[in-house]
This record gives sequence, structure tokens and C-alpha cells, in this order.
Amino acid sequence: MSYAPSTTAGRHCAQQLADISRTLYERGWMPGTSGNISMRLPDEPGRALITASGRDKGELTARDVVEVAARTGRTSSSGQARPSAETSIHAAVYRVTEARAVIHVHSPYATVVAHRAAVRDAVSSVRLERFELLKGLGLKDPALADLPVFPNWAHVERIADDVAAHLTAHPDGPPGLLLADHGITAWGDSLSQAKNRLECLESLCQLLVLSHAELHVSRATQAPDHRTAP
Repeated sequence: MSYAPSTTAGRHCAQQLADISRTLYERGWMPGTSGNISMRLPDEPGRALITASGRDKGELTARDVVEVAARTGRTSSSGQARPSAETSIHAAVYRVTEARAVIHVHSPYATVVAHRAAVRDAVSSVRLERFELLKGLGLKDPALADLPVFPNWAHVERIADDVAAHLTAHPDGPPGLLLADHGITAWGDSLSQAKNRLECLESLCQLLVLSHAELHVSRATQAPDHRTAP
């Protein structure tokens, strides 16, 4: 099952998602069917396109996307493929920030840092400071940033709730986050800006790993318990 946006703008966005997906796959950042990308529709920012679940990111086409409500992640209509399993995290970012595009990948250095900095049952953060690449994140203070690391709960909606709460409490934080043992998510005003910020964050994580410096990890908050009964 596949979906073709009905408007010219929608079709252009879908092709952008397919093109950048292949680029990130070729870097080894979206192996197999991992990772997901979304962007708001320019002519209807309350709606967004996101990559469909279970699709090979190296072979993604403009038809392999799903239209959802940007702030909730709910699909727009029947007959579409299943959206990414992590759609609710994208929706959390759109709900709290002014982002117009979100990218989640399993890039190696960010994933290593996410593994090393994870704190059980709590949101933690990794201090990034002094590196010139911080200027690429659009921060008010480009000298340092505390990159949040979220527990990788089995229920993705619980992660999304943690993300929304953290971003609301830290509106001047970096435009990215780590998921424990999982990967990295970044966002921006456009797909190209989200990609640029993602590249900066991955490079910053690479510098941390290659420097063999001890990570400056802080326990930010106890993660709220959003579990529901099975």
C-alpha cells in the first residue's frame, strides 16, 4: 500500500523526503528500515508527511509516505500505509516547537553517546561545549548546550510525552535529542536545516567519542510515568 499526495506541493515534499532518505541511508545512518523523516506541508502546516513504517530507506519513493495531523500524528485518511512507529515523537516536537521538519536516524556516534549517557528511568543530558560546530545549531548561547537523552520506553507514546514535557520546560534547548541505546532526532525550519543540524550533532558526538573524554552527564528529571494498563 502506498500514498501519493494530491497537491503539487505535497508531491514535492514527498519527493524531498525520499531523496534525503536515500542520502542518509547511503551514509549508513538509516540501515534497513530504521529511521523516519517528516515535514509539514507548506500549504497546510497543520498536516505533515512522514515516512511509512517498515520501508527500506535506501529504496524509498515519493509514494512511501503517510499524511498525518502534525500535532497529533493521527492519519488523515483511510487507505494509506501505516505511518512510522515513532510518529508520536515527531508530533510532540511539532506540538511544542515551531519546527517544520524532523529527522530521526541511527547514526553511529550519536547512538554510542546515547548508550553511554543513558540514565535508567530518567531524562539525562550530555554537555556539549566549546566546539565550533555548536554554532550550527542556532542556539542563543553557541558556547554550550545540554543535549537531552530520553529513556527508550517500549511504548513510544510514553517517549513522546517525555519529549513534549522536556521541550516545554526547556524552550531554548538544542534542536535535537538522543534516545537511549537508539539514536538521534533533530529538527529545523526546513528539511535542509534539520539535516544540517543533524549533521552538526552527529559530528559533535563523534568528537566526544574520539576525544575519549569522560562524558559530562546530568540527570535532568525523573521521567513521568505515562504507562497505561495493558
